Formats: sequence, structure tokens, C-alpha cells
Amino acid sequence: MTVSADTSPLLAAARGRNRAHTPVWFMRQAGRSLPEYRRVREGTTMLESCRRPELVTEITLQPVRRHGVDAAIFFSDIVVPLQAAGVDVEIVAGTGPVIAEPIRTEADVEALPELDEEQIADIAESVRLLTAELGQTPLIGFAGAPFTLASYLIEGGPSRNHERTKSLMIARPELFSALLGKLSRISETFLRVQLQAGASAFQLFDSWAGYLGEADYRAHVLPHSSRIFQALGGGPQPGIHFGVQTGELLGAMSEAGPEVVGVDFRVDLAAASSRVRPGQALQGNLDPALLFAPWEALRPRIDTILEAGRAHGERTGAEAGAHIFNLGHGVLPATDPDALRRVVDYVHERTA
Repeated sequence: MTVSADTSPLLAAARGRNRAHTPVWFMRQAGRSLPEYRRVREGTTMLESCRRPELVTEITLQPVRRHGVDAAIFFSDIVVPLQAAGVDVEIVAGTGPVIAEPIRTEADVEALPELDEEQIADIAESVRLLTAELGQTPLIGFAGAPFTLASYLIEGGPSRNHERTKSLMIARPELFSALLGKLSRISETFLRVQLQAGASAFQLFDSWAGYLGEADYRAHVLPHSSRIFQALGGGPQPGIHFGVQTGELLGAMSEAGPEVVGVDFRVDLAAASSRVRPGQALQGNLDPALLFAPWEALRPRIDTILEAGRAHGERTGAEAGAHIFNLGHGVLPATDPDALRRVVDYVHERTA
């Protein structure tokens, strides 16, 4: 079923068009904060859960049913396309993705496999099942950005300082670029399969870009992220670009070409409005930790974000809004699901 800006507040906001209300969805809305998620995940590993279409469908739909959000986000993990391509990766509880053979040399980069669409037929099937269930609620496709994937591959897992990654980046820039070039093709293929199967939008997520200065980001990362938006953009399915701790990079990230720029909670949304390119929508950016506060204290923070979103629409010349309400990072595991539903209902009522 085709979802359009005429029927979806989220797609309308991404294009800066009039919509029934400010749309809401939450990063990591499907996950450990939901008891029903914990039940269906029993006995399965994370990567296994991401490769079983019926399970992916159920997990992705759970927050749509419970919270009444304006979009579903495809349930996956940043390293799923790496695993699908043949990289030996495991998600270790309490640690995160662990790479069996980290990439350090030219031979390692050359040996990194490409991702073929045939290797992710299960991803396409998951999307088809989801869109059949979602009706006019859009599905947002998901993939990790090349720099974040590169960091996992070079470091061998999560890193506090990304020493090996940054060292390779400045000592062997051509090799680093070759690696990110391969990873941009992997992310592009992973997203393209989701879009071709029926996803209505996509988000490129750069977990670790915020550890870079702007000069290094522009020189070594931006060209590869831009290539993904250039390959997938220009059609009816808008792209969202989000990174953690990327306030100083928002201007550069907006130049990658997304229709929507995600803003993390460390940056005032009103300030972010002046950093992105004209005509781009903003997404964000409530601090997820504030969901633990009493409603009387939380509500004014939501109002401030909504006002900044409205002002951004006026500044960019959009018909209305150009703002998608979200958190400034993902839902924390101990979050009360009822708090999320209350936020959705309030934003809808406040902006209708």
C-alpha cells in the first residue's frame, strides 16, 4: 500500500507541507522498554531476531499499537548488513557488536565483501509483511552510516575514543576512503531493499560521527554519507540523517542531502534551525531521560520543542511545521511505556 504526504503527517512534515498535527515517533521505540518485546525475544539472539520476518514484523508493530505513533521504524541493528554480507560479527550482551577479525590493513579492506540484494531477501520480506499491516502508517527504513560501521570494523567493537579509527583516517586517508566507500555501498543496498519493498522513508544513523571535528568530518566522512542520499534521494521517500553529539556537525550533515535533519538532545532545537540548509525539516529532540520526570515538569519542555519546531517552519518558508517530534536519542530501557503514549497524545492534541 502506498503511503503519501497526503495521508501521512510524517511524510507531509518531511516535505514542509500542511499536516493534521505534528507527527511523533521515537528512536528505539521498539525494544526493551516494552514488556511484550521482552516476551517475544525470549530465547533468541539479537541478530537472529533481526533476520526472522514474522518476529521483525511483530516487534516493529508493537510500539505503533501501544503508543499511537505516526511512523514505525524498521526493527534492525546497525551491523545486520555486515553480518548479511559475510562479516563475522556477534552482538555480545552488555558490550555490543564484536568483530571477530577487525580491519586494519589494505588486504582487510579488499577482503571486505559487498552486500548483494539476494543476501537480504528476508529484509525485503519483513518490509512487505509490515507495510501490509501498517496501512497508512509509514515505515521508516534504517541503516547505519559508513563512519559508524567503519569504527566497529576497525576497533573490533564499541570504543570510547576511536583511537584506531582516527589513526587510520589521518595516516592512511586513501585506505580509509576505500573502506568507507565499500560501507556506503553496503548501507545503500540495505536501504534500497527496504525502500523497494515498501518503506516510505529512511534514516541513516551515525552513532559515532560526533567524536569527530568538523574538518575531519567534511574531509573523510561527508562524501560517503552524501553518496547514499544522492543515490536514494530525489523521490517520494524522504531521507533522515541523525547522529549522536553532532551539534557542531549539523551544518555539514545537512549538506549530505537529507530532507530531514535529526537533532540530538544536547542542541537547542531553535539553534539547530539556523544550522541546517533552507527547506530542510528538523526531527527531535526531547532528552530521553526527561521521560522519567513528573508530567508537570516534562510538559513545558515539550512545549518549548514544539514552539521551536513551529518557528523553524516559518523560518524555512514551509507551509506548516517542517518538524517531526522525536527524542534526541533512543528510548531508554527502563522508560515507562505510558509516558511515551502520554507524550504522543499531548503533541497530537497540542498541534492539531
